[in-house]
Amino acid sequence: MYLRQFSAAAIVSIVASSLWYYRKEPDQKRELAGSPTTARGLPHLNPAVANGQSQSRPVVEDDRFFVQEVASSGPIIKSAEVQSVSPHAMLTPEEATQKLRHLQESYEVLRGRGVLRYDIVQLPSNNPIEDDHAEKLMETSPSVSLHDQTDSSATSDWMFWSVFDGHGGWTTSAKLRQVLTSYVARELDATYKHTIAASSLVPPSAASVDAAIKQAFLKCDHDIVHESINRAKKANTKSAAADILGPALSGSCALLSFYDSHSKDFRVACTGDSRAVLGRLNPNGTWTAQPLSEDQTGGTPSEMARLRAEHPGEPNVVAHGRILGNLEPSRAFGDAHYKWARDIQDMVKKDWFGRSPLTLLKTPPYVTAEPVVTTTRVMPEKGDFVVLATDGLWEMLTNDEVVGLVGRWLEENPLKSKNTPSASSSWTQSFLGGKERSGASLPVARLHNESSQSGQRSPIRRQQWDITAGDERFVVEDKNAATHLVRNALGGRDRDMVCGLLTLPSPYSRRYRDDLTVEVIFFGEAEPCGDVVLNVEASAPRIARPKL
Repeated sequence: MYLRQFSAAAIVSIVASSLWYYRKEPDQKRELAGSPTTARGLPHLNPAVANGQSQSRPVVEDDRFFVQEVASSGPIIKSAEVQSVSPHAMLTPEEATQKLRHLQESYEVLRGRGVLRYDIVQLPSNNPIEDDHAEKLMETSPSVSLHDQTDSSATSDWMFWSVFDGHGGWTTSAKLRQVLTSYVARELDATYKHTIAASSLVPPSAASVDAAIKQAFLKCDHDIVHESINRAKKANTKSAAADILGPALSGSCALLSFYDSHSKDFRVACTGDSRAVLGRLNPNGTWTAQPLSEDQTGGTPSEMARLRAEHPGEPNVVAHGRILGNLEPSRAFGDAHYKWARDIQDMVKKDWFGRSPLTLLKTPPYVTAEPVVTTTRVMPEKGDFVVLATDGLWEMLTNDEVVGLVGRWLEENPLKSKNTPSASSSWTQSFLGGKERSGASLPVARLHNESSQSGQRSPIRRQQWDITAGDERFVVEDKNAATHLVRNALGGRDRDMVCGLLTLPSPYSRRYRDDLTVEVIFFGEAEPCGDVVLNVEASAPRIARPKL
């Protein structure tokens, strides 16, 4: 990837010219997919439900775990922002903060089952944003839990958090927001039914649960990419066919996490280059960053080896770190031009619309939606946390920096938890010579060569922005941990850089930063009251109620 280098001053100077060109385009609110735009101001509502359409609702009953279908269907829709930007002035720090916090959400999980809270934020660069996310909590019945052989009434919370990084459009990620958790629920249903039918008190094996999640991803992608052709053939108009084929023609990475409150197992299913990282507190008060996923791109050695083994005799199956020299993620949903046979692509172009097949296309599919699944036993008693984020964050910060930044945020914003150590008090009582750390340093045990040990890319934007690494550039100014990470990714203490990057309107901003979606999940032991409660001080004013 070729990146032009820009200093902070250069970025700020670019803003004025970009705004001038932007003002030559009319301000308007685009209505997408031929449907009314949805209100992102009500993120707790499924957009389909808000428009009187259908949704799939995960339901747990006494002897089965399944997905209840709520009738009817409709096009996938997402709102586009109206961007009113002055052609003469850069955003002030106050206006930049308002923009950073516009899509932030925070929820306290008061169920006493290992999760304290989760924070979310999104920052668009594309308009509409091509990222998306989904969260779901399910309480299983005693017969489904199967974990506690001493308590026949024991239930378990199953919690899902997902981030989706769209590319080539927003429709695939929006589709995944609507359906992927439901597909996973269906496969888990089948896996648990089999265990129950065998009259066993032993839960399904780890391998069978992993296989269920993988099968769910593949079935979902098959319906998006291949079944959409059959549905499009029945469409009466090209516009209707466009609604059906949209999720197949664009693409999206997916990072889905699944936490079982009984086993404390935290599974991460990764398709693409979004990333999950665990933060765990050490006895000396520092945090350690543990990657829970590996970036899957045409530049990842393991992915390059897999693709070349699957497509022998095709030297350009990976070229310049991209699939067939074009697509960077090696695993993704949608991206039908890398999955459809040539005759299907010719038919789509002839009968409806589309582009010609790729010149190097010989033996599709070249891209798969099958995830790599990892399992980690989280320790709520140690105050573990997990960061899930699309690659826009990891282009700017390392794993160590992200974990260290959350660690510093916890020093300023300690969470209420039973039997969970305080990061700030741990530092005060550090064994490192009895001295507290420097105020500028992050509380993280750093790896000497982080990217090579984790199989993940280093932050490419640091080179583009000509930033010198150093903890002194970071600040703590936000009550939402996810917003805190995004602020520091954009420059932190350098307010000119933060304001400059946030002033650039779409589509010009895309040259300097990607869409950003970040979720931070905090584990710990809370007093149970059974509720998921909106954390008002860390949420945008438009947020009305919890969404789990």
